[in-house]
Amino acid sequence: MAGHFPFAGKRGIRYGLSPRMSITAFFESHRFGLELQEKYYRWWYDWAQERVRNDPDLAAAKGTSFNGFPYGQHAEHGFHLNEKQWAAAMADLGDLIRDSILPKLSDQQLRELEARHGKLVEQLEREADEHPRRPAPEIGYFKHV
Repeated sequence: MAGHFPFAGKRGIRYGLSPRMSITAFFESHRFGLELQEKYYRWWYDWAQERVRNDPDLAAAKGTSFNGFPYGQHAEHGFHLNEKQWAAAMADLGDLIRDSILPKLSDQQLRELEARHGKLVEQLEREADEHPRRPAPEIGYFKHV
């Protein structure tokens, strides 16, 4: 019941790389530049924040994590080259969504979420057509500065 979302995959052999790379590939496949990546992240952030605030257990455990934007250990850190900061932040938020929020959804709620997500991606793809992403330089993934 994980849903068809870029952060829904299981972690790889090396801790953390599978979700980040899946999200990075998702952003590149849909041609999302930094602004569109942030819009995508914001959509999930707002959705997760609402879910956490309306669930007593999640509110007690994670409510204070949503006092600032963005969420997670990579919040406000742009230390990944090649425009990977939103993929790293989405991996943090995606872990919470995948492991704590999605399992609480009914099948119907999950289908509705997948439909809303599909519409979001279509909208952002149209924006990507209007404002193409500049090509990434030839630097390896996730090098830190």
